[in-house]
Amino acid sequence: MVVGNLPSWKPFSQWQSTSKLSNTCKNEFSVTCRLLFCNCAVLLWKPLLLSFHLSSSSSLRAGLRRPFSLSISASAVREGDPAVGSVSLGHVTRTDFPILHQEVNGSKLVYLDNAATSQKPTAVLKALQNYYEAYNSNVHRGIHFLSSKATDAYELARKKVAAFINASESTEIVFTRNATEAINLVAYSWGMSTLKPEDEVILTIAEHHSAIVPWQLVAQKTGAVLKFVNLDETESPDIEKLRQMISRKTKIVVVHHVSNVLASVLPIEEIVVWAHDVGAKVLVDACQSVPHMAVNVQDLDADFLVASSHKMCGPTGMGFLYGKRELLSAMPPFLGGGEMISDVFLDHSTYAEPPSRFEAGTPAIGEAIGLGAAIDYLSGIGMQKIHEYELELAKYLYENLLSVPNIRIYGPVPSGNTNRAALCSFNVENIHPTDIATFLDQQHGVAIRSGHHCAQPLHRYLGVNASARASLHFYNTKEDVDDFVRALNDTVSFFNSFK
Repeated sequence: MVVGNLPSWKPFSQWQSTSKLSNTCKNEFSVTCRLLFCNCAVLLWKPLLLSFHLSSSSSLRAGLRRPFSLSISASAVREGDPAVGSVSLGHVTRTDFPILHQEVNGSKLVYLDNAATSQKPTAVLKALQNYYEAYNSNVHRGIHFLSSKATDAYELARKKVAAFINASESTEIVFTRNATEAINLVAYSWGMSTLKPEDEVILTIAEHHSAIVPWQLVAQKTGAVLKFVNLDETESPDIEKLRQMISRKTKIVVVHHVSNVLASVLPIEEIVVWAHDVGAKVLVDACQSVPHMAVNVQDLDADFLVASSHKMCGPTGMGFLYGKRELLSAMPPFLGGGEMISDVFLDHSTYAEPPSRFEAGTPAIGEAIGLGAAIDYLSGIGMQKIHEYELELAKYLYENLLSVPNIRIYGPVPSGNTNRAALCSFNVENIHPTDIATFLDQQHGVAIRSGHHCAQPLHRYLGVNASARASLHFYNTKEDVDDFVRALNDTVSFFNSFK
């Protein structure tokens, strides 16, 4: 059987050395060709090529499909029963997530794409359903029962967010569509009104695109200069170089708390001190930290902090910005419309106080209420318990991945069980990460991420166009890691059989 004119199989080493492949469209086209070749090979060669290979791992496939058992109660973990170790947290809490109890392509779902989005517990799903069934109404605009109840629930969610990150008051929390919009809000409101030509904005090369692109756009308009910190020998952002880069020209430092690629954890408190010493502000991208550890904005003393609901077991379409009250009060509006005004005249308008000033139009009411329910759920477990458990999973994941032949894991080597979050981005020699992710999904029901993870500058710095990424949450288990690593070894063996 002939399927068009398929290109020859291109070793991954050649992909790495081809600079033109940083072009997304060309990259995706090439990957599509490779995957088409791979799928044809599976269909045509599987009876011969895989008969021995896969039959020898029949017990593995059976193990991947095995049902898991629950031996302790969720209430025991949430109440902190000393007889229940933190290793059991994943087994217990996963019962609260309906989506995890299914098969994918004939195998038990192993969901390891939590850095992209987390799954939602029943409590969050019920909160959303209850809002739409029982008191769906617009907020801040009516005196009737439904509107009053919706307004109370919406504002209660704001108070929950404030308490969750220990903000001084709920008015320091601005609801946005996501963390990307929150960063844009700061860039366009604070940045456009503050930055002047030759002012400097410092970022690291490991920032998410949502932290880079808004400041590029603002710099083009204001004449400000963006400066980037590279990695040190541990493959973490070079904190000493960052310290040296901060000067009187620095107006804001934009940094992640936890890298979504390298898993490195930055010392935000130190960075804030250095920035404040020269009068600069600090914006923290906390999307990969707020869902996984206790974050106290007053201890960090950051001026701005952003996070995203869908990464912390809440709904999509919802994020938030924390900003110090005095900064928000001095910032001009980001969007114009209803709700963000005090009075509107034909020739001018006056604006509401924060946070209303930055929440134009009808907000995502149900999503905010769902975020509040997610915070209740996380708080019920305890962020310290979650963090300790995930640190253990992080070390277990890293150490077990080292058993995979020719693997390259990015980011710092675990040291003291505190310098890596529970995710690993990696490549395997001569196998494209998209091929790995596709095979894991189709043959083993394992969900990971492949691509540049919205961090193209970082991947170029590392000398690759893409990587595979497995990322964990508290509802994952060591058995999930075992299943993933066995499946990854099986995947590598399959592709190596083409050599």
